Amino acid sequence: MNARSIAFSDDMVGLPLWLTLALFALSLLLLLIEMQQKERGGVGILLSGTAACIICALAVLRPVIVEAKTSSVGPRVVVLVDQSRRMLLGASSSTRYDRALQAARSVGAHYKDGRLSVFGFAQSELVSLNPNSPPSAALLDSSSDLVTAFNRGVREAGERPDAVLVISDGRLARPEDEVSDDTLKEAFAGVPIHTVSVLRDAPPDASIRHVRAVGAAVAHQPLSLTIDVGCQGLKCNDIPVVVRELRDSVAPAELARGKVSVEGDLGSVSLEITLDRAGARVVQVAIESPQGDTVPENDSRYLTFEVSRDRVRLLHLAGRPTQDVRELRMWLERDQSVDVVAFFILRGDGDNPNAGESDLSLIRFPVEELFTQHLPSFDAIILQDIDAIRYKLAQYLPALAQYVKTGGGLIMVGGPSSFAGGSYAGTALDEIFPVEQPRGAPAFDGSEFVPVYTPAGQGAAVTRSLRELLNGQLPSLAGANFLGAPRPGAIVLWEHPKIRVGADPMPVLALGEAGDGRSIALAADSTFRLAFGDLAASVAGRSYGALWDGLLGWLMRDPRYEAARVELAQECIAGVPAQLRVTRLPGMTGKIAVELRKLSEQQTQSKSFNGGKDGESTSDIDLGALEVGGYTARVKIGDGPPTRHDFGCEKGGEAWSDSRPNPKLLERIAHISGGKAVNWDEPNELPPVEMTQIVAERHTSPILPPWGWSVSAALLLGAHWLARRYGGLA
Repeated sequence: MNARSIAFSDDMVGLPLWLTLALFALSLLLLLIEMQQKERGGVGILLSGTAACIICALAVLRPVIVEAKTSSVGPRVVVLVDQSRRMLLGASSSTRYDRALQAARSVGAHYKDGRLSVFGFAQSELVSLNPNSPPSAALLDSSSDLVTAFNRGVREAGERPDAVLVISDGRLARPEDEVSDDTLKEAFAGVPIHTVSVLRDAPPDASIRHVRAVGAAVAHQPLSLTIDVGCQGLKCNDIPVVVRELRDSVAPAELARGKVSVEGDLGSVSLEITLDRAGARVVQVAIESPQGDTVPENDSRYLTFEVSRDRVRLLHLAGRPTQDVRELRMWLERDQSVDVVAFFILRGDGDNPNAGESDLSLIRFPVEELFTQHLPSFDAIILQDIDAIRYKLAQYLPALAQYVKTGGGLIMVGGPSSFAGGSYAGTALDEIFPVEQPRGAPAFDGSEFVPVYTPAGQGAAVTRSLRELLNGQLPSLAGANFLGAPRPGAIVLWEHPKIRVGADPMPVLALGEAGDGRSIALAADSTFRLAFGDLAASVAGRSYGALWDGLLGWLMRDPRYEAARVELAQECIAGVPAQLRVTRLPGMTGKIAVELRKLSEQQTQSKSFNGGKDGESTSDIDLGALEVGGYTARVKIGDGPPTRHDFGCEKGGEAWSDSRPNPKLLERIAHISGGKAVNWDEPNELPPVEMTQIVAERHTSPILPPWGWSVSAALLLGAHWLARRYGGLA
């Protein structure tokens, strides 16, 4: 578009311009004052004086004719659309995010002449958003940070926008609802912010808003949980709440139960729970949904607690005093991190001590109390060369097997009365061992042998310290129990050099998992030779402790003895593809195999995933979209023992814990910044933004040359002088 206008000279701007105009006004004022002293010719004096003042001012300002080619550019408007997972909550017949996209489209139509930049924001970087694209379910961030989004989209942008529009439900992480007006002014100063609320009324909903733990989770020690329950639009009096621990292949264990009294829209209850097993433990906190609850997904939370151990509590049962029993007992007592309860059977029912009962100082073996009352209080149990029938353990073996399946640890150490020799073959306990136990065959072979590392044993973290101390060598051991083939999933670390099971060498040391727990089979009763002898002397007998540190550490899920460090790449949300991040520990090579199973009593199916390159230290394994619930992932690298990681998967997570919108916060932001707050279906009420004119080409031409203005000024000043003389003015 071509435009023609008149302007002053380019050098007459600012102070010179205002000074010239001031002198012009002063001259006219003085002229009017002098008009009172005239004798005649008043019209001539006034006209000539006024013309002289004008022409003198124009001689200084030197006006020019400006011809320009201009174009109109629409105002720059930045639209920030809330993309937190909370926006997937329902709003009437659609979701809040559907409304947000519809509002963004309406805003685009309202500002059709403007230059709109539409971004989605949550906690991470701003992402360019097309309001016409279908809504995505993969909104991963749990909250919305409007302050960071404003800084990145407005203050860090190259061109300052004329207006900013925020489309949200107002439930923001930043700014918080309680923030002061001064803080809001500082956060959003410099540009008007118009806010569009996608929802004003809270849906009828009862939810678990927060679960807070007082202190760290330590095995066998009480942990206090404070559970906040919110309720709006429903009749919520005493809402039942229950806390359960989800376990693998067994029923969930109820840890606590109570009721929440809701006053107003919020109530709290404190419940005390005790987690007996270390590692990642999945705890479900659930309330009973009141009638009319429109968001039942937030009535249950799946939380993962990293449970540590203050001390390891062990039960050591030995059937007879031997050098191997003595060495293990002494090593356990030297370890200050281990509390040992030990019972050694010094005589059996068939022994004749040649003394009466009153003369004997033997302690009664409290087998019934141990296996019916105190079993859950132990982290692990060591059975060493003890006969199940002779010492009346047989009737308690089902309880011991259930103890392992619910998270306990078990080590059976060899000897003539261990494994099949101790009548364990075919019992309930037989099923949880990593190896089969043959029946009707000799129980123990007394010939000397040197165990051989398997490929898994050469790479496992369990035996790393032992291998490094002895350079991969092992001492000769005095005999081994006869064992069968390893069970599916078992890891054999040592095998016999001569005895075979079918076509394969017989296992001597094997690791396995059973349900929530772990078990170890050590088919030898002379590992004390790792503390004595020429080979042991070369490392000052430290090799014995290196072996048992690894075995006990793996049994207790000590991260130092796992094959990898396993964690979720991001929070697990049901329906959204999840990733498991696997970091190899030093020495672990091979492909990564993941077995994923749901934590429940009925769930028996599992899914397998493979991934990761041999040279990668960290790999992300895609697990696909999962359902709501608790999961256990067993990660195996090469031939090494598996590493287990338990986690929970929720529908909405923390983002859905509070379904209430907060339109008042949006109204405050708009009011303080100079903008306007409207509803999602009222975009036409947003104020307009003016167009910006851009000059593409500009030409100037003077009306008169400088000498022409000067001559004209001189002539008019002369004429004014003559008029003054005629009028009698000096």
